[in-house]
Parts: sequence; structure tokens; C-alpha cells
Amino acid sequence: MARLIILCWLLFSLNATAQEQDSTAVAEPKRGTLTLKERLLWLGAYLDSAARRKVDHHYIEIPEKPWRVIVRSKLSDIDVIHNNDIEFPAINARTDWKLNFSPRMASSIGLWVGYRGTGIGFSKALTKNAGRYFSFGSTGAKYGINFQLRRFSIDEASLNWTEYKNGKVAFKEEEEVNTYNPVWIRSVYVNGYFVFNGRRYSQAAAYNQSVIQRRSAGSLLMGATWYQSSLDMSQQGNAGVMLYNNNIGRIKLHQASIGVGYGFNFVPLRGLVVNLMAMPTLSLYNRVKVYKYDCNYDLSLVEEGQVDDYGEWNPQTRTWANGKKHKPFDLGEDEEWLDNVETWPIEAETEYGKVRFNIDLRFGIAYNWKNLFVGIQGQLNRFSYKKDGNKVTLTDGYVRFSLGVRL
Repeated sequence: MARLIILCWLLFSLNATAQEQDSTAVAEPKRGTLTLKERLLWLGAYLDSAARRKVDHHYIEIPEKPWRVIVRSKLSDIDVIHNNDIEFPAINARTDWKLNFSPRMASSIGLWVGYRGTGIGFSKALTKNAGRYFSFGSTGAKYGINFQLRRFSIDEASLNWTEYKNGKVAFKEEEEVNTYNPVWIRSVYVNGYFVFNGRRYSQAAAYNQSVIQRRSAGSLLMGATWYQSSLDMSQQGNAGVMLYNNNIGRIKLHQASIGVGYGFNFVPLRGLVVNLMAMPTLSLYNRVKVYKYDCNYDLSLVEEGQVDDYGEWNPQTRTWANGKKHKPFDLGEDEEWLDNVETWPIEAETEYGKVRFNIDLRFGIAYNWKNLFVGIQGQLNRFSYKKDGNKVTLTDGYVRFSLGVRL
């Protein structure tokens, strides 16, 4: 999967570069006239020529050495908040329930190798249960592409809830909870942008150091983003979490957004660049698929005091001994009911939400001297979806430190 993605992006990068060619481009040799080594040398010369075109060299410097080898250390953070409003008609009560999954910040170290604006890298997680993280990027004078994939599990969460009875606050508490089975979270982020002032402004100067910004400059940017994430808590041990989650076991969120923003490179002294970019976006496509599960307990039948004897649960017929399928949840039963709880999938619901506002924030600092460079980059993305009493908000960001050499 990862190899296929890398190949696709490399082909896209070469295609985008080819579309920017002009009369100064290196002429392509005829087939059969050169050996494989000579054709690779020609390809390198072509990419070098393409990198120098369409830029104002008073503002953007193209390094003579095209290869970069970079050691990167990265800190990644993700935060998922799920709000739900639950009604208990039997006792005239309501609960505002918020489950927050916020794992410890994940750290990793890796090696990145690039030629001009395109490169690939590999990193190894240093934090336990940090999951997997893969990224790829390609930049040109007027375009940029970023791809990020992250998948991890977590069994710790913070739970906040407020209970109302007869319209008044009856109980309010916040606590740390552990799920009996891991909750899996996965996110895919694809972003592309167009630089209007690509002759004098370069995002790459601060983020992958393929070029050097010599003078301060800014540019209007237009971007498009595809984002999808999933939260899976459907394993049997998490039946209690699903009950309080309105019988929702899995959620898949898809968003397509477009936006217009602005980026600015500040060059206070030679070799140093400080970048800040902000791009508000509107998500024109919001699709949420919710997978629901039935259960042999029902919170809407919640009772205070003794519940009638339902007998043993029969997993084959999915009924209690008294013939009923759902047993009221007894508030005085504590956690003993977890020994008998069982869930099973029943349906999937697809909803399309309204236009929503998100934001993409980035910053980058880089310093270059001779063939060495150092940098620090950061990015913050926020995505949200709201439907009826359910709201999902995901915030994903990172800070990355890099030390590299040009070869």
C-alpha cells in the first residue's frame, strides 16, 4: 500500500514538473540512443533545469547540490472528542456525555532522502503504543502535495458527564476511564495547494529546504483537502462505552474541503527564514457513516432499585430467560452487569452534514549555512462534524525537528 502511494505521488510530481516546462527545458533524448545510466543522468539534469525555471532568483535560491539527507525527530499529538446527548424517558432524565481520547504525545525519529522538491522517509516510533505514521510530500514552484496516514489504538480516555433530572442538574463528574478493549483511531489526510506568487515565495524553503528564501515574500494560496478518519470501539469488551454512545460502535468520517489562505516567509538575515501560513477552509462534502449495535441491556429503560428477575441470558436466541430481549440497566448494579452484556451489529446509517468551517495552520523555521541546514516545522488541523445530539471533533498536529545535509 505504502509503495503504491509513493509511486503515484512520484508520477504526479514528475507530471506537474513537466507541465511547467518552457523553451529552456532540457531536450529529451531519442529512445535507444542512451544507456540507462545516461538516461538517469538526463532525468536529473531535466529536474535541475525545471527547478530553476519560473522563479525570481533575487528571492529564491536553487542550491547547486540537489540531494538532501535529513534526520528528523517528530512529536505528534491527536485529540478526539465525542459528545452525545442521551435521554432517559422512563425516569425523566437526560445526560450530557463527553468522551475524550487524547493519547500521550508520540515521538519518532527517522531518515528522509529527497531530490529537489520530492522525497520519501522512514521513521521509527519511540513511544509505546504510538501506532504507525506515514507521510509523503512533493513541492514545486507553484504547487505542493502532502499525504499523511496515522493509525493507533488507545485504552485510556477521560469521561465528563452531567445528569439532569426533572430539568435540574442532579449529578456532575469527570474521571479517567479505561476501556476493556483498545479503541482504534485511523486518519488519512491529503492536501494540495497552489501558490499564486510562486516566483518569489516558496513553502518548500521552510518545510523541506529544497530551496532557500533570500528575501521576505508572501503569497495568496488556494488549497483543497481530503480528510477521512474512523473510530472503532466495537469490540465486545467496550459494550458499556457503546451503550453510553447511543449504541454506536464505529464511526467513519469523510470530508472534502477547499480554502483560500496566505503564507509569508520572513527573512531577517541571510540563510534564515520564518514561515507562517493560515488557510481557513469550508468542508463542502461531509459524510458520516455510523455503525450501530444492539445490546441485551437498554439505557432508555434505566431504573432505580430492584429490577425484575430476568434470569440467564441465552446468546443463541438473544433473549433473557423471561423471553425479553432487553434488560433495564439497574443503577445499583455497579459493574456486575458487564459479565452478562453482549452486543451485535444491526445497521449502518449514513448522514450528510452541512457546510462546516475548519482551519489549517502551519509554521516553519529553517536556517541554512553552506551545505548544512536545520529546521523546525509544525502543523495543526481541526476537523469536526455535528448531527443531532452527536458531535465529533478531531484535532491533529505535530512539531518536527530536522538536521540535514545537501549532497
